[in-house]
Amino acid sequence: MGVKSSPADRGRRRYDSPLRDQQARQTRQAIVAAANRLFVVRGYAAASLADIAREAAVARPTVFSAFGSKAALLREVVDQALAGDDEPVPVAERPWFRPVRQAQTPQAVLDAYAEVCRIIGERAAEIFEVVRRAADQGPELAELWGTMQRNRRAGATMVIDRVEALGALPHGLDHERAVDVVWMFNDPSHYRSLVRACGWSEREYAAWIADQMHHGLGLDASGPASGDAVRCEDDS
Repeated sequence: MGVKSSPADRGRRRYDSPLRDQQARQTRQAIVAAANRLFVVRGYAAASLADIAREAAVARPTVFSAFGSKAALLREVVDQALAGDDEPVPVAERPWFRPVRQAQTPQAVLDAYAEVCRIIGERAAEIFEVVRRAADQGPELAELWGTMQRNRRAGATMVIDRVEALGALPHGLDHERAVDVVWMFNDPSHYRSLVRACGWSEREYAAWIADQMHHGLGLDASGPASGDAVRCEDDS
């Protein structure tokens, strides 16, 4: 028979458990932030778990016990970069996606989704590039890259579903071809190229994405013009 705990012990455990949970979450977040920085600066292959542990100021076994493998840690980095946090809330239910679902015209849906593309590009463009470059380094990474592409297409499908709910697609454009158009322009690599490399402003980028989707789907653009964007110079 075990020793019975005192009321004081039981109370201490009740208060200690949330504290431990909070500390564990903070440790995980420190590891994810450190991994994001090192993956972007060094690339996936050159950033070891030991490096990440040092950057996060934790022991290497702590990293392994929290995530199990470097590939699993990269997946978590990607998930949080896309979502903006570690809360288990689907993208479609997040406040920054809500304007897409609440828009009342097809044009407004695309304008709202262009802003979503800007938000995701700002947070995730660099880690997308990390995964793209690492995708041939093993089946786990290839599957992660494939999942990211499928998720992009799922996002494009949600947008087209909303557009179709508000009116038929113009010029006989079919559903899958319309999804193709939006999928092409929701790629964070556009943000990396135009904002990070070419110096476009956030506003110019969102306006350009909206304009491209409007034209690709045969809808009249309703957002601000993007013709004043900074010109990208090729240094080669």
